[in-house]
Amino acid sequence: MILLLRDRATPEQLEQMLKQHKFYIKTAIDIERRVLVGGGGLHADCEEKLLDDGSRQQDIWAASFMPLTGKIIYESMVNLRPRQNRSMEILDPNIKERVGQIIIEFLGNL
Repeated sequence: MILLLRDRATPEQLEQMLKQHKFYIKTAIDIERRVLVGGGGLHADCEEKLLDDGSRQQDIWAASFMPLTGKIIYESMVNLRPRQNRSMEILDPNIKERVGQIIIEFLGNL
């Protein structure tokens, strides 16, 4: 199940987002609006939900989160942008830090 979050996830919401992949959650984050979408099969599914909600493409970044370990993987096709980020991994340390902070704030330590 794909959920759009503007606040910290409840344990029930976290469980719903884990249904697709069991041990990790695909996420897309609007770092300017501080909105997180998690769940589903692909980061692109989460990205689409953010775009439908009014996010700008340049503000959306994707990562995967493993709640059991707290590990964040900052790689996704969503992050590959010739003018902004020339890799599937988020290269800009400031953007990477903001993505990590929002993921931990919304999904971590539950």
